[in-house]
Amino acid sequence: MKTFFVEIKCVLGQTYAVASALADREIASEIYSIAGNYDILAKFHVESDVDIGHFVGEKVQTIAGIADTRTIIAFKAF
Repeated sequence: MKTFFVEIKCVLGQTYAVASALADREIASEIYSIAGNYDILAKFHVESDVDIGHFVGEKVQTIAGIADTRTIIAFKAF
């Protein structure tokens, strides 16, 4: 199992719509509204054989209202 986070920058006024669409896809384990350079932080868990780049490109970045993403790969939880 691989864990990673995606910071999502939304088109102005689309944060709640993007968060709802992400929740509807049931692919994120947690979704947070955040302050700073990005609007949403989402946590994902995928099987070891899943390509994270393809997953983000096909399952996350295809949501309408997303302007930019930044992926953070986690190596170990303490």
